[in-house]
Amino acid sequence: MTADVEAVFRAEYGRAVSVLVRFLGDIDLAEEAVQDAFMTAVRHWPESGVPPRPAGWIITTARNRAIDRLRRESSRDSRHAEAALLYAAEPPVEEGPVRDDRLRLIFTCCHPALAPHARVALTLRLLGGLSTAQIARAFLVPEPTMAQRLVRAKAKIRDARIPYRVPGDADLPDRLATVLAVVYLIFNEGYTGAPELCSEAVRLGRLLAELMPDEPEVTGLLALMLLTESRRPARQDADGALVPLPEQERTLWDRTLIAEGQSLVRRCLRRGRPGPYQIQAAINAVHSDAPTAHATDWRQILALYDQLTALAPSPVVALNRAVAVAEVEGPRAALDLVDALDLDGYHVFHAVRADLLRRLGRHAEAVQAYEAAIALTGSAAERAVLARRRDELAG
Repeated sequence: MTADVEAVFRAEYGRAVSVLVRFLGDIDLAEEAVQDAFMTAVRHWPESGVPPRPAGWIITTARNRAIDRLRRESSRDSRHAEAALLYAAEPPVEEGPVRDDRLRLIFTCCHPALAPHARVALTLRLLGGLSTAQIARAFLVPEPTMAQRLVRAKAKIRDARIPYRVPGDADLPDRLATVLAVVYLIFNEGYTGAPELCSEAVRLGRLLAELMPDEPEVTGLLALMLLTESRRPARQDADGALVPLPEQERTLWDRTLIAEGQSLVRRCLRRGRPGPYQIQAAINAVHSDAPTAHATDWRQILALYDQLTALAPSPVVALNRAVAVAEVEGPRAALDLVDALDLDGYHVFHAVRADLLRRLGRHAEAVQAYEAAIALTGSAAERAVLARRRDELAG
């Protein structure tokens, strides 16, 4: 895929699939048609150039591919084919209506009839354009397992005739937790190398905040993403290498995003209905308040992690809490907590453990832990940081 087509793919894949699902009423057909359109772009755009409105070009081309396929497939149920052709005959709207097509597709994928893990995985596939391998890495499962989940989820939507719409107000809260998880996973995938996905997640977060202004967890997620995104300008050095949070030049942080994120956190606090995303946003707000890493209020962060552990306990939360414990009580106390966790397949677990071992002077063990983290991470930028730290100890 050329660089131009890849950029359009990252920015527009989810919107194109969403529009085609609305017009065709068939997720598989919509996804295949959009993929065909991008393959056509790979062949034609290097010679003809990127069209002035690439999203419209992709949607129109995908629509035409889908119509051609429906006409060829005589084995398809005739009434279904006629209905799909009727919908497809309407000209696709490049800019979605108020009830955004992508938001419709998220809520369709997050229907209660689907298993929770399938809801998140399917939305990442359709909205974010992530590959099956990328989603499998996010869930720490083998790729074939994730491929089966995606096939079953799409079949369930088809067989159960799950409607493609934003549910009524009474049904929204029941689906909210999974919808928020989807948006946050899209953001996290983008944060490791695809800024367009971060922008899409923030956009979806703003849509959700507009749709559900009285839900503090929606506000909390938006605040969390804005505060995290504010650090992007400092996450790479002049050579493009990843810069960890403690080493970042904080004057490069985006103060506009920080101000907006902190304002949203304060709004959440006034509601007095704490939830996991709100607490994570508050933790990031504490980091954004500190002019230097040394000035970070780690005791406040540890107290927030204690609250998060009470509300949403998990091994990953416990791992992040251990990082705060290391700053407040020392690396020995933190290492005891980390070694009790069952996260051997998670690269961050080994990276945190390596750092604690390094601080305790146990360099040979730290080198082994760094090597385990390097072997598990899918990010080249993270591998480079971990390799540099390992080599410093090994040297």
